[in-house]
Amino acid sequence: MDRVLASQLGVAAVEGLINGENLVEYAGKTVKIDQYGLLFATPKIPYRYTPNTATEQAGHFCVFTKDFAPISKIGLDIDLLPVFSNQSDFVFQINAEQYKAVEQIFNKIHLEIDSSYEFKYELLRNYLMELIHYGQKLKPIAPQKNVKTATTRIAALFIELLERQFPIENISQVLQLKTPKQYADALNVHVNHLNKVLKETIGKTTGDIISSRINQEAKVLLKQTTWNVSEIAYSLGFEEIAHFSNFFKKNNSISPLIFRQLV
Repeated sequence: MDRVLASQLGVAAVEGLINGENLVEYAGKTVKIDQYGLLFATPKIPYRYTPNTATEQAGHFCVFTKDFAPISKIGLDIDLLPVFSNQSDFVFQINAEQYKAVEQIFNKIHLEIDSSYEFKYELLRNYLMELIHYGQKLKPIAPQKNVKTATTRIAALFIELLERQFPIENISQVLQLKTPKQYADALNVHVNHLNKVLKETIGKTTGDIISSRINQEAKVLLKQTTWNVSEIAYSLGFEEIAHFSNFFKKNNSISPLIFRQLV
């Protein structure tokens, strides 16, 4: 599933059982899956998954939403589990025996989804938690060195995370990440390091890049929607319309209303 789409659809997490040689890049790390692997990911943690197409690829993926696995149903907050935290690694190398064990759980999920059992979703939640607990007992793959510079990788993942916030498609969609610190936390790097990386690779500060992208989206919304300025300001993360108006005028030398009239 496309990760931008996943974020917009409210996907909570993805679990993947991998059979084949692959690279997974996230934050300042690159890990290589030689043959068998187990991956846990959420839309809030940007990563790049690159299969080696020269080798045979197979496996299973399970995508679920928070509505499917709420605290009231599973007794745990998915966001607080170690395998879904941006403070820990989430890619695990497993052997053939472990692969078969995890595949059995996935096969039970496939079988149960098509069943007419009255309580099948409760059973599916149990299988989901079985997968999560299995993964949390595993040891993460050690990161590789010199596969790709950490600087380039962090910059690319920052841009991916930034673009994941857009486009704003309805007035109930609100920008979640607005400050350099929020992006740095999501990437699990220090805010000063992220700023240094972006100045080296893109030539702009973190704040400048974020502001530029928000300004770009603001102009699109003013041109292409009938939303009032207050609704646009709210969707872009501004609590006060005055703050949005000042931001827009600073970046474009005219007010949002005058800009809309001119276009």
